[in-house]
Amino acid sequence: MTFASIADIKAIEKEGSWADRDMPTTTFGFLSQTARKFSDRPAVSFQILSDPTSKNETLYWGELFEKTCQTANMLRSLGIGENDVVAYLLPNSNETVLTYLGGQIAGIVSPINPLLEPEQIAALLRETGAKVLVTLKAFPKTDVAQKAAEAVRLAPNVTTVLEVDLVRYLGGAKRLIVPLIRPKVAVKHNAKVLDFNREMAKHTGHLTFEDAKGDRVGALFHTGGTTGMPKLAQLRYSGIIYNGWLGERLLFDENDCLMCPLPMFHVFAAIVLMGASLASGAHLVFPTPAGYRGEGVFDNFWKLVERYKCTFMVTVPTAMSALMQRPVNADISTLRLAFCGSAPLPVELFKRFEKATGVTICEGYGLTEATCLVSINPPDGEKKIGSIGLAFPYCDVKIMDLATGKEAKTGEQGEICVSNPGVSMGNTYTDESKNKDLYYPGKDSKTQYLRTGDLGRIDADGYLWITGRAKDIIIRGGHNIDPSEIEEVLAGHPQVAFVGAIGQPDAHAGELPIAHVELIAGATVSVEELLAYAQEHIKERAAHPKHIEIMAELPKTAVGKIFKPDLRKMAIKRIYNHALHSGGIAASVVDVVEDKKRGLVAQLERSGTATDDDVMKALGSFTHPWVWKGEEE
Repeated sequence: MTFASIADIKAIEKEGSWADRDMPTTTFGFLSQTARKFSDRPAVSFQILSDPTSKNETLYWGELFEKTCQTANMLRSLGIGENDVVAYLLPNSNETVLTYLGGQIAGIVSPINPLLEPEQIAALLRETGAKVLVTLKAFPKTDVAQKAAEAVRLAPNVTTVLEVDLVRYLGGAKRLIVPLIRPKVAVKHNAKVLDFNREMAKHTGHLTFEDAKGDRVGALFHTGGTTGMPKLAQLRYSGIIYNGWLGERLLFDENDCLMCPLPMFHVFAAIVLMGASLASGAHLVFPTPAGYRGEGVFDNFWKLVERYKCTFMVTVPTAMSALMQRPVNADISTLRLAFCGSAPLPVELFKRFEKATGVTICEGYGLTEATCLVSINPPDGEKKIGSIGLAFPYCDVKIMDLATGKEAKTGEQGEICVSNPGVSMGNTYTDESKNKDLYYPGKDSKTQYLRTGDLGRIDADGYLWITGRAKDIIIRGGHNIDPSEIEEVLAGHPQVAFVGAIGQPDAHAGELPIAHVELIAGATVSVEELLAYAQEHIKERAAHPKHIEIMAELPKTAVGKIFKPDLRKMAIKRIYNHALHSGGIAASVVDVVEDKKRGLVAQLERSGTATDDDVMKALGSFTHPWVWKGEEE
């Protein structure tokens, strides 16, 4: 069926309610069904190097079924029951896929971002109560094994560590050399350490226990970036199945090949693309353990598309910008669709990409708390550049006025709120305190609307537009400024690649708008020129940025989204240090940390005899708190 308009969505919904659809109810059910249909077709491929001629490994659907069963059986033998957690701290690989699938069949799987610090990883392991951690065996140019060892030392609930050795993916001399230069892991812990593949091989390729009878929590995905303590969202089979069904019904079939350079600890790779493959039989390709971050991936990307004859790619604006700074140097005629998410896509980048590749871009929207997918620009219909498209079937989106709590009128801005089969009833986060005020009630007791924290509007044609983040609003002397207004203007400068606008602390106005920018390769524009450009093009005078900083690269999350907490920390440190220096105070900010209760807190160190009263004279008019480093509460 084509997906071109709201009429197509309504036609699907008229077929019957979501609850009445005849389909598998568990991950194992989906896998079993697809493996029976397409046993001899490719399911997942992985290659450790980006060279399009290098060694790879492809698992066919029949093989993936058997190895997933072996993995699930192994995890059960290690004490993982339906309500127990197996965590993984892994880059992409075929073992990552097996752990993701086998983990949620045997118990509850909890993917963890390897870019987190050991203390954060340990906190997640403790909060989930994970019994088993699957991670890397020590490998050159990565510290994942070292981080894992330290995290397990701090999380004694982990009783078994299963190690994946990437050496097996290497060929030639590298396969012989890497074991000789393997880094040592000095950290000691009390967990039993086993080899993943060796243990898996001990088990049969058919499930030796009964699959779940129905819906339950299958995965715990953490949300947030690379600082602070991430929240844990509970994702149920029902939401996972819903996302897979959307991919199969509206986008893919067994003849498709999906290029996935995003990490398997993120919902888009795991829930959406892995789920879509699981439902449709499409082939999923993982280029290098680090995806887009892998060495040589951008340079070889189009040749990798040619190698696997990919029909679909997933990307983010930061990756698209990098790709557009390289030639399309391969036959990509099989590629028909690109999905772009995570952040608004600049119009010029959209046009440049489509012109260079001839590939249709569909911008979309999703979030972890809703088990991901919410909307997409219809592949077969009108693409409104800058919008995030039409809500998927069985997904109801409302725009709620922040001031009144009532539904906004068409075209009016408010908070985007979502109800669909991926939204849990009342218990999205494992921490109950974080579920408070997270929902608006629906028409009945079985429906509720998740408050996304994103600001948006719905136009007369039903297309959804993101206008900002509720918590990103810059408040200048009581005047609300949407940072997207600044970002859109500066992103329109021909030498600017990406922009992150935030509120800088100000002793008088509370906050002043500023911007951090990343330029395209070879750019020569100056800060003064950008400030003049902003003043000329930003209509609202109060939104004119008071400071612009050019950075070699903006801080980004693992999926390429600009990470504004880091920008806020930089701004606090710069402004506070300026105030201290101007006041002749013998102290300076050495770090800005996130406190669960107080938000961002500046940590100070003395360079002389500065007292609390001295510091208060300089910083007392600012809203962000400060502490002496080492004397935190």
